[in-house]
Amino acid sequence: MSGISLVILAIIIDRVTQNLNQPVVSRTEKEKTARKRRNIIGSVVAAVVLIGGAVYYTASQDKSRQVTLSSLQWDSEIASGNVVKEVLEDLGYDVKISYLDVAVMFSAVANGEADGSVAPWLPITQGAIFEQYKDSVVDLGPNLTGAQNGIAVPTYMDVDSIAELSDEAGQVITGIEPGAGITGLTEEAFEVYENLAGWTQKTSSTGAMTVELGQAIAKEEEIVFTGWTPHWMFERYDLKMLEDPENVMGAGETIVSLARIGLEEDMPEVYKVLDNFNWELEDMQSVMLEMSEGVAPEVAARNWIDANPDKVESWLE
Repeated sequence: MSGISLVILAIIIDRVTQNLNQPVVSRTEKEKTARKRRNIIGSVVAAVVLIGGAVYYTASQDKSRQVTLSSLQWDSEIASGNVVKEVLEDLGYDVKISYLDVAVMFSAVANGEADGSVAPWLPITQGAIFEQYKDSVVDLGPNLTGAQNGIAVPTYMDVDSIAELSDEAGQVITGIEPGAGITGLTEEAFEVYENLAGWTQKTSSTGAMTVELGQAIAKEEEIVFTGWTPHWMFERYDLKMLEDPENVMGAGETIVSLARIGLEEDMPEVYKVLDNFNWELEDMQSVMLEMSEGVAPEVAARNWIDANPDKVESWLE
């Protein structure tokens, strides 16, 4: 319809243009008035056709097949979001992932700007924010269990607990961004564990931390760092999370799926996929590892989907 409208509009413009380019001849006032009236009518018709085509085109877009997921620009959530996106697109949906601040990620689902999310970390990392929105979203439960924040070391280091740390790595914990939740937890650990008196945390960025980790492991040097799973570094390197007898860093986390209220009625198939989506740490970390090696997220997601057809099929049942 929009194409036909444009063709009609082109014909009308062509006729008007041809008429305007005709030689000027002597006309009576009556002829001039009639010609002016025809030009006005032609212009109005052209405008109506153009507007009508545009309105029809907009209305004809199948919004029932458009899905928006809110997420975080963390490697783990880029991985999970793209896997879900690829699965839904295989079902014929047009899927967009919006990478947002943590609070905005929750509010987008709560106010209906997003249809769902597979990114929230509970109960500690984002628990306080979830409490603000839990009555305005549908909690579909965990899609991954065993996520964990902590302090970690390479396996070649002879230490197994935070309480055993003494003078390793120059009494420095290599951290990430100053505002990260795990950074604050590490600062709390300094207050709780007496053996960490005199220790400091060196903050920078996640990327800088992983670079420093790789360099230390290549030389088999001591390094103590803030670590969390899932993350590709636990796939690439032999690492261990230190025991946390005081439970400062928190018990195991879960990553949950959320849906907007009304999604089950509006898009039952999408709701089913979000509700059934569930995988393991190793699954997520394998996608993240490919991404860390330069593979595009959607390609890494597709590679995982192709390698795990039975698991994907279980999300569709």
